[in-house]
Amino acid sequence: MIKFCSLFSGSSGNALFIGTERTKILIDAGLSGKRILEALCSIGENPAELSAILISHEHVDHVRGAGIISRKQDIPIYANERTWNAMEYGLGPVKLENRVCFSTGESFEIGDICVRPFSIPHDAAEPVGYNFFAGGRRITTATDIGHMNKELLSYIEGNDLLLLESNHDVEMLKVGPYPWSLKKRIMGDHGHLSNEMAAKCIAYLAERGCRNFILGHLSHENNFPELAYQTTLNALTEKQIVVGGDVSLEVAGRDRTGRVNIL
Repeated sequence: MIKFCSLFSGSSGNALFIGTERTKILIDAGLSGKRILEALCSIGENPAELSAILISHEHVDHVRGAGIISRKQDIPIYANERTWNAMEYGLGPVKLENRVCFSTGESFEIGDICVRPFSIPHDAAEPVGYNFFAGGRRITTATDIGHMNKELLSYIEGNDLLLLESNHDVEMLKVGPYPWSLKKRIMGDHGHLSNEMAAKCIAYLAERGCRNFILGHLSHENNFPELAYQTTLNALTEKQIVVGGDVSLEVAGRDRTGRVNIL
């Protein structure tokens, strides 16, 4: 049995939980330590039992609380070398034994969970998504994606559950309040995945057997949960794939803990 829950997912902060009976992992910690620890308790998890914090990349909405939680719970933080170099100053002091460096593309184990980090296109030092393997199940998290490509698709297909970025509606972004330089960054090849691209990707993956999807990392200014959901629903319906029958689809909350998925 493997348990997965989005604690928070959005442009203002990200933290995900995955765990088995033996192993408990926090994926990113982009809010205050207090809020993340309270969210863990709300889903029946004891923060003192955390095995590790995995960091996808160094942006503040993914690392804000990581150093605090590591110090408070005395748990290791895992990241690749370039991400460590980029985020080290912002974390504050972390015990040497709690600083764990992995190589992107090489699998490693934390307890009874096998973790495979893979590269994603984003404007960070060396950003990654994660495949998790446990109990015969495979769960993948992939956000902060500038564009989709064949290599990335190979890592996110074949899952029992996928959390995929559906960051913005392109038209909302274009007419929104952001300066043009920021709009170009978000829409660029190393920015964020739009609702439309996420929907196409999910429809493609659903045709190939993936059955459980969560839309994550929604923008507060350039998206609505209902719009992200409807865009993907439309893409699935066009392929005659029934949400609630053939597949499950949900939207991760920016500021609220999501449904606990047990596989």
